[in-house]
Amino acid sequence: MADKKYEGWEKFTIEDACKQQTPTKGFLCPLSANKFGIDFQAFTIRDHSTDKVIFKVQKPETQPKLPKGFDTDRLRTIEYKFPRSFVECKTVATSLVFKVGEKPVRNFVMVERHYFKGKLVKSWEFKVDFCMPGSVNNWEAMYDLPAMKKDMVDEIVSNKHPSESDSFYFVDGKLVMHNKATYTYYED
Repeated sequence: MADKKYEGWEKFTIEDACKQQTPTKGFLCPLSANKFGIDFQAFTIRDHSTDKVIFKVQKPETQPKLPKGFDTDRLRTIEYKFPRSFVECKTVATSLVFKVGEKPVRNFVMVERHYFKGKLVKSWEFKVDFCMPGSVNNWEAMYDLPAMKKDMVDEIVSNKHPSESDSFYFVDGKLVMHNKATYTYYED
């Protein structure tokens, strides 16, 4: 019997992701949707103008054993803590290292939607045409952040309202992964 929690996820398209105006309430697909063995290994964010690393995470070589009853959805949620200077960046560069399983990955698309106070504030779409089976890949992107007025930056850094994002991953137009993130900020 299919899990009602994810009912209809197979019909969710790239176009649907690009129309998403508010954060999703939960995850739109089960972990088992990732039939391609896509496994994120490392992620780095840097300020492109200064080359300063703002965030870096790497998957440990050995995974800890998960306790009985562990909510596996927590594995696809990340909590970022960024300095104010990140919100004020003009251009960021990111590097995502990921492995691919035994099947080739064609037309790998990531749609990332960022929300503040429950409303869309920015969106990006990235594409990799092909990843060979069994390969390790480095997906690098550089993009401009939208300019924000000081009062908006102050409000974001105050952490009084939620800052969050949805990242939707598609292979050949089919949703295979959905991750979420929350953001808190501090003065630097």
